[in-house]
Amino acid sequence: MRGSVDLSQSPTGGEKGLGAAAAAAAAEAEQRRDARRERLEEKPGVTKWRGGGGHVGKNRLRSLVVFASPTRGLAPSLSLSLYLCVLVMASIIESGWLYLVTHFSDFQLACLGSFFLHESVFFLSGLPFIFLERAGWLSKYKIQPKNNTFAAQEKCITRLVLYHLCVNLPVMIFSYPVFRFMGMRSSLPLPPWKTVLTQVIFYFILEDFVFYWGHRVLHTKWLYKHVHSVHHEYATPFGLTSEYAHPAEILFLGFATIIGPAITGPHLMTLWLWMVVRVLETVEAHCGYHFPWSLSNFLPIYGGADFHDYHHRLLYTKSGNYASTFVYMDWIFGTDKGYRKLKALKSGHIEYSGQEM
Repeated sequence: MRGSVDLSQSPTGGEKGLGAAAAAAAAEAEQRRDARRERLEEKPGVTKWRGGGGHVGKNRLRSLVVFASPTRGLAPSLSLSLYLCVLVMASIIESGWLYLVTHFSDFQLACLGSFFLHESVFFLSGLPFIFLERAGWLSKYKIQPKNNTFAAQEKCITRLVLYHLCVNLPVMIFSYPVFRFMGMRSSLPLPPWKTVLTQVIFYFILEDFVFYWGHRVLHTKWLYKHVHSVHHEYATPFGLTSEYAHPAEILFLGFATIIGPAITGPHLMTLWLWMVVRVLETVEAHCGYHFPWSLSNFLPIYGGADFHDYHHRLLYTKSGNYASTFVYMDWIFGTDKGYRKLKALKSGHIEYSGQEM
């Protein structure tokens, strides 16, 4: 490693002060770069992305090009614009990820980082529906006219904080060795977008299948009475009730969420993306509002709030609509007949009313 500059051997004359200062500054900058490079080399699993002179390393460039490849085949001007946008986004994501892996351990990211991300996404997406219900805003999109009391909402939030700290966080910590054993990593390079998309779709399909059967089991008489009835305390659900459940149910149905990642051993970024979209999906399904922009209006196989709200309104023996995300499992096994009949009646009533008018 380069040492500091000895000023006693600097050039003499008029340029002595300027030359010595410039040489010292250059040497100090080079020392900082060397120290940074050594820290990256010493950290396991971290790839050096930049070569000499600050140019983008070939591995990173190859990663960005692969990530941007979907823009090929479009019109030249549009393709170039999308390509540049994707490159910029990919560079920002990878720079941010590089910061994370150089400042935090794998354990910290996988456990504490995952917990912090989950809590942030869950409460930031769920709390607005409490405010909407209390203020009476957008009430024309509310599925049920009944509102929850302040006490019921506060009870839900208090229990959630307790369950998350005493159940969710320990599960994340104790499941870390399993995910590591199955191949989960947090190091660079980040996985290609095709891999990420394929894995997340697989997780949704598998989770929906496992959740459907687990949920049906929870609606048997004994398990419903002693376990699942906690979740059904709220016949008029709101966003945060999506994770309000008995600790045994959290563990039981939580298995459906983690089974996919446990099998594939994904990159941590893929796991985080899956966790974010899964949380947003379950909050939306329990939000109690059906908006014109709800995904179920555009994707027929997606259940959404209207589909799951029906499940909460009925007695446990007649509820149906057991799937978490999609509607095809309930359609295949005939557990959505009541819901489809109700939809048909509503549709017929609307058409009849329109004809009368």
